[in-house]
Amino acid sequence: MVSAGMTEMLRLLHGEPGRLPDGCAAVLGVDHLVVSLAVDGQVTEQLWSSGHVGSTFEDLQFTLGEGPGTDALRTGRMILVHDMAEVAADRWPALLPAVAHLPVRAVFCLPLVLGGITVGVLTAVRSAAGPMTGRETDDAVALVSGLTLQFLGADGVQADSWVGAPLDGGLHREVVHQATGMLSVQLGTSLAQALLRLRAYAYSHDRSIIDAAEDIVSRRLRLDEGDPGPDPDPPEETEG
Repeated sequence: MVSAGMTEMLRLLHGEPGRLPDGCAAVLGVDHLVVSLAVDGQVTEQLWSSGHVGSTFEDLQFTLGEGPGTDALRTGRMILVHDMAEVAADRWPALLPAVAHLPVRAVFCLPLVLGGITVGVLTAVRSAAGPMTGRETDDAVALVSGLTLQFLGADGVQADSWVGAPLDGGLHREVVHQATGMLSVQLGTSLAQALLRLRAYAYSHDRSIIDAAEDIVSRRLRLDEGDPGPDPDPPEETEG
């Protein structure tokens, strides 16, 4: 049964789409929430985050191409991790050491699914280990249903209301998409291969994928030149 608190959150969500209402994380008993939209198959675009920890965790999953959110998107099933410290090392071999510095012990990833369509993922993270209660799980499922209806436009709300409002007018990973397109041309590869190359560079150089993408878009970095570091003084571009 959905709690009175989540009922109020859903009412507010419908009245002000584009963000989760304040207090939504507390109702679910977690510290941070992230809403991501599925684009280009198994790739997600982070649309909204309640804070730095959740956003950083989601960006690391995107960079490394593995994690509970990735699995939730791929399988269409909830991935509930009660204690990250107890996860087998070979389950997410790149992600686990990468997130060890974050205050993240429990992670709950719920796909936004309607029929055979997966439109995104809701990720909830908590600094303390342990499962959600039955009520919190019911509330999370209700929230996912509300988000799914919004993204599909079934409740009269346009999905693009989520784009821009919390991210200063652009998609969180817009620069990654731009850099992927540029790399595809530079390397003569598909977009998928270009994205893998960008992810590999970011991981091997211990950098944020967004920072690396910004260097590529600003032409401080070319990955077809031996993966050099950024040039602090790139040549100025001229029009024409």
